Amino acid sequence: MWAYESVFYQIYPLGFCGAPFENDGVLTHKIKKVEDWIPHMKKLGINAVYFSPVFESDTHGYNTRDYKKIDVRLGTNEDFKDVCNKLHENGIKVVLDGVFNHVGRGFYQFQDVLRNREHSPYLNWFHINLSGNDAYNDGLWYEGWEGNYDLVKLNLQNNDVVEHILDAVNYWIDYFDIDGLRLDVAYCLDENFVRRLRSFTDSKKQDFFLLGEMLHGDYNRMMNDSMLHSVTNYECYKGLYSSFNSMNLFEIVHSLLRQFGPENWTLYKGKHLLSFVDNHDVTRVASILQNEKHLPLIYALCFGMPGIPCVYYGSEWGEKANKSEGDPALRKCFDAPVFNELSEWISKLAGAKKNSHALNYGDFRYVVLTNRQCIFERKTYSERVLVAINADAAPYTAHFDAGCGTAVDLITGEPHDFGGGSELPPYSAYFWKMER
Repeated sequence: MWAYESVFYQIYPLGFCGAPFENDGVLTHKIKKVEDWIPHMKKLGINAVYFSPVFESDTHGYNTRDYKKIDVRLGTNEDFKDVCNKLHENGIKVVLDGVFNHVGRGFYQFQDVLRNREHSPYLNWFHINLSGNDAYNDGLWYEGWEGNYDLVKLNLQNNDVVEHILDAVNYWIDYFDIDGLRLDVAYCLDENFVRRLRSFTDSKKQDFFLLGEMLHGDYNRMMNDSMLHSVTNYECYKGLYSSFNSMNLFEIVHSLLRQFGPENWTLYKGKHLLSFVDNHDVTRVASILQNEKHLPLIYALCFGMPGIPCVYYGSEWGEKANKSEGDPALRKCFDAPVFNELSEWISKLAGAKKNSHALNYGDFRYVVLTNRQCIFERKTYSERVLVAINADAAPYTAHFDAGCGTAVDLITGEPHDFGGGSELPPYSAYFWKMER
C-alpha cells in the first residue's frame, strides 16, 4: 500500500485559501492556490496531500450541503480537478475528507424535511422526531452530532443514504481521480456502512486508502481487513508532546510498546496508524511545546516511530496558534510557504522515512530508555535502523550492544561508530542505519 511509504501533508482548504467563514455564495477560484505550493511540498518531501473538507457547506466544511459540488468559496469542480491533476503529475497522492456522519442544515434533503415534514421522501434519512422541537424552533427535533445542531446526523442504516454517499464517492474517484479518504469522526460511523464503503472502494480503485478519525478505544474495531486501513493515532499524539513537556520519554515509548512492541499481545503490530504532532483541531505544536529546542526532536520521533507521518500546513516552519483562540486561529491563511531550518529538517526526515524499509515496515523495540533519552530499533528482514533522541540540554553517552560496529545516519548521511559508546549532543536526533 502506497500510503505506508508516504509522508502526508494536511491542508484545511477553507482556511488555507482565506475563504469567508459563512458561505456567501460568491464564486472564487482560490483552490488553485494549492498549485503554487506544490514546489514547497516537493521540497518538503511530501508525496500525499490530505484535504480537509472541500465540498459545498454552510460554514466550516463539516456541515455539507452538496457532496458533488466544490465549495463556491474555493472554486469549481473543474478547478479542483486541475489541482488534483497537477498534484498527480508531481507524484503526490490525493486524499479527501469524507464527512459521512452528518451534514449541514443547508443539505437539500434536510431542507425538504423542514418544508414537507412527514410528506418528505427524505424523512428517514435523519433521526427525526416530529413531535419535538429544536434550538432553531423548526417544530421538530433531530439528532445533531454530539449536540451540535448545525451538524445533522445521517441515518447510515438507511440504504438510500448509503447509496447517495457511494454515488458521491464514485464521482470523486472517477472525476477527481482521488486516491483515498479520511473518514471524519469514524468512531461514530455505522460499522456496516464502513464495511460497505471499503468493499466499494476496493472494487473501484486498487490500493484506495481508507483512514479513519479515531480518538479513543480499540482502534481495531474500525481498522481491519474489511474496514479501514489506518486510523489517527491520538494516543501517541498526546504522548509525543507531553513526554517532552514533562521530560519523561517513558510515556511515549511505553505507548509505542503497548501498540507495536515485540510481545504477541500488543495491539497494532504490523499496522500503520497516522502519526501527527498537530492538526486542524488542536493547538499547533510550536505553541504547546514548552521548550522550542524540542521542536525538531518531536518531529524526529514522529517520523521514526511506527506509522504514517502527517505534517499540518504551516507547522513545518514553526507557526504558532492556540486552540483557546478558536478554530479559525488554527486554520490560518498564509500568503506563501516558508522554508526555514525546521522545514529543512523535516525534509530530511521525510527523505529518510520514505526510503527506509525499516522505518516504513519495521518492528519496534526499545534499546535505551531514560527520562530524557531514548533509543529504539525499527527492524525488517532487510534493514535495521536505530532512532536516537536526546531531549536534554546536556550531552549523553549511550552504552549498549548495537549488534554491529558502524552505521550511517539517514538524516545527514554522516557515518557513526558505536565503539566506546554513542555520544548524543544536547537536543539531538539520529536515524542510524546499521551495517549489514
